[in-house]
Amino acid sequence: MLKPIQIYELLKKEYPGAKISLDFENPLQLLVATILSAQCTDARVNVVTKPLFKRYKTATDYAEGDIDELKAYIRSTGFYNAKAKHIQEACRILLQDFDGKVPETMEDLLTLPGVARKTANVVLSNAYGKNYGIAVDTHMIRLNYRMGFTKEKSPEKIEKDLMAVLPKNLWNKYTYYILEHGRNVCKAPTPVCSKCVLKNCPRQGVTIFK
Repeated sequence: MLKPIQIYELLKKEYPGAKISLDFENPLQLLVATILSAQCTDARVNVVTKPLFKRYKTATDYAEGDIDELKAYIRSTGFYNAKAKHIQEACRILLQDFDGKVPETMEDLLTLPGVARKTANVVLSNAYGKNYGIAVDTHMIRLNYRMGFTKEKSPEKIEKDLMAVLPKNLWNKYTYYILEHGRNVCKAPTPVCSKCVLKNCPRQGVTIFK
């Protein structure tokens, strides 16, 4: 069975350009985009945020703006009522507690509405270069279970399992290599194992191959 570091090196060669696919220019934009990405593709989020970021440039713009207008901008990302509320409330907290800036610690980010560990990890690693943990999405859940690195189902427990076996400096990049592999080869529900570079993968829970 391949070790996590071996998986990392193989996928690094396979997807050398792997990186976050959300478009952003600053931490606030990344925070908003990541909140919008829940139950929505990054491609759709990027379409939505292009005009959104022209209209809303600061935390004040979100906090003091008309929420119905914000909802109209983000409607196509789904769950727009909750997302608009979270974004507006989060920006009010940014103004109240953090001088309008997105905080740089896990503890502070988790005080914001709509922000759980996945979102916080994405913001910290990609906006600030800080590895507090590993962002776990559906691809990470599926692939790491199939590869035998975890038997857990909750993102928090899976994150702990991965943090225990991967060097800290690889946490961020590992996420995006796994994401690319999940999109292109190790798909749900059926992986295309014939095209996989991970030849010694135990394929835990997989019963059908192509």
